[in-house]
Amino acid sequence: MLIHSASQLLTLAGGPQRGRDLGHLGLIEDGAVLIRDEKIVATGPTAELRAAYPGEPLLDAYGCVVMPGFVDPHTHLIWGGDRAAEFEMKMSGKPYLEILAAGGGILSTVRQTRTASIEALIAQARPRLFRMFAHGTTTVEAKTGYGLQTATELRLLKALLALEDESRMDLAITFLGAHAIAPEFRDDPQGYTDLVCETMLPILRQWWETHAPERGLPFVDVFCENKAFDLAQSRQVLTRARELGFPLKIHADEFDNLGGASLAVELGAVSADHLVKTSAADIAALGRSETVAVSLPCTPFGLAEHDYTPAQAILEANGILALATDCNPGTAWNESMQFVIALACRAMKLTPAQAIAASTINSAHAIRMTDKVGSLDPGKQADLLILSVPDYRHLGYRFGTNLVRQVIKKGRVYSVDVGYYRTA
Repeated sequence: MLIHSASQLLTLAGGPQRGRDLGHLGLIEDGAVLIRDEKIVATGPTAELRAAYPGEPLLDAYGCVVMPGFVDPHTHLIWGGDRAAEFEMKMSGKPYLEILAAGGGILSTVRQTRTASIEALIAQARPRLFRMFAHGTTTVEAKTGYGLQTATELRLLKALLALEDESRMDLAITFLGAHAIAPEFRDDPQGYTDLVCETMLPILRQWWETHAPERGLPFVDVFCENKAFDLAQSRQVLTRARELGFPLKIHADEFDNLGGASLAVELGAVSADHLVKTSAADIAALGRSETVAVSLPCTPFGLAEHDYTPAQAILEANGILALATDCNPGTAWNESMQFVIALACRAMKLTPAQAIAASTINSAHAIRMTDKVGSLDPGKQADLLILSVPDYRHLGYRFGTNLVRQVIKKGRVYSVDVGYYRTA
């Protein structure tokens, strides 16, 4: 079909955008895009494409922005239960250590996830995927990490593969067995680190080759942080994962600067994520590398903290900046990349154009899928959004509402209606 008469067509063509180049939207006024066989065929002014392709079925996007679907490159999509009671405790002023002592924190989610069946885990994650899709996310990264034992982590992987099979979404899957120290190893964090490296990762490699041989290997991630995995332990996990052929990611500098971002660069990690307390030296290292700096502004917002990723310093250092929701039950239960964009504009001083590029082409680079999604380049998958606004700057300017009118996934059109979607 030929989608035509868009007030603004944002192609984001040209690949990932570094440093101060961030924000090039490839904007075409009164734009059109031709789709065939689930792929982008051509983009350009409406008059030119309608003349060149006169026999195509038409979809009128008059008065609307048309752009690539959002790519969310960091989520903890699958977990059991919730932590609403813990949130109330936080807001009443109880310190985190007191909440932990009362059975809260990440280990609360671990307990609920371990006892949930695979059917229950899928049933709880499915609506999150629906809400992501309805708000314009067409590709999402999804981590394990709430099992912290081999059997449960593998059950989470199986659930994620099943969710991708049944849904319209593309999932980039990440193994995060090193999310926290398992409760059984509370007094022996090195013992749990050794278990991840010597048992979990080799079993993961064998399991993946049996259950998903047609896919590339999943990412392996580690939470490099005080009270999680220190720098040496993070190096141990990522080095072992690299030996086994896994691509790497790292949680770094959410609360303390341990050097995780520089470790990511040294080991060739695809991304370093959070990056709130990142040092100038680490930022400089990111700027010289292909490791994507993934900012998660919903997390400090969810924790009611004041410090956010130093986005301007990362751009000044020529880094590759991306945005993600960090959707998780403890700090950032948010499925909307539109809200992430609005928050990044205010808290990190990004322009709407920069935030859009960081949520599409750069976020695709953070999961190494720029050959497939993130822009409207000919040959890429036809994943598009039609927004119910005439100007892209409404993204960022507005928040708390859904600006998506239609989602197009692999060339098929879905109309958004009060949080649900149906084939148009």
